[in-house]
Amino acid sequence: MTNTSLSIKHIIRPAVQENAPLLLLLHGYGSNEEDLFSFSSEIDPNIFVVSARAPYEIPPYGAAWYAINFDAAGGKFSDLDQAKSSMELLDTFIEELKNSYPIDPNNINLLGFSQGAILSYALSFKHLGMFNNVVAMSGYLNKELIENEDDVVARFRESVKKTNYFISHGTMDQVIPLDWASEAPKFMSELKADYLYKNYPIGHGVSRDNFYDMKEWLEKRIF
Repeated sequence: MTNTSLSIKHIIRPAVQENAPLLLLLHGYGSNEEDLFSFSSEIDPNIFVVSARAPYEIPPYGAAWYAINFDAAGGKFSDLDQAKSSMELLDTFIEELKNSYPIDPNNINLLGFSQGAILSYALSFKHLGMFNNVVAMSGYLNKELIENEDDVVARFRESVKKTNYFISHGTMDQVIPLDWASEAPKFMSELKADYLYKNYPIGHGVSRDNFYDMKEWLEKRIF
């Protein structure tokens, strides 16, 4: 049963075992917790799946982790204060999940789409070694959400427990340009991280091939 007392509204797909790895799903701008949860029926039943709802409501049914604003010239920019606030909220939420559900606190994994992928990157660099694996789909690495980048690079290289990354993007994505997404693998190489970067001939979404490539990659590393 979903615990409704936690900081973030969410839905769960319990695992068939105790002390299960956690896969936390973070949806994109304007979507909701039901979106990525559709993946759960295909995810290994030994994984405890939680799909979180972002805190900023977008009527009638959507939500966002932070606002995206547009200027007079047609450019858009992110509300970094809201993004950082959502990251702090997720910090609290993850600790609550550890205390509320039968999950392994040493096997926490993130899967984010679009805005959720942006926050997944940022959280993994805020808490080096906290997350075993990060899946970033149709997002990009926003370095404005990384504090002390040089220090992060040095500490990541030296850390015993390193996060692995699966990065995917559509070659025809008109929401987040492919060029933005392709900066992340360059940073991963600088970190000397274990990562896989794949492009697919789609727009801003997840194709069947994309999903099954991600599933194979994740389930090999999560256990």
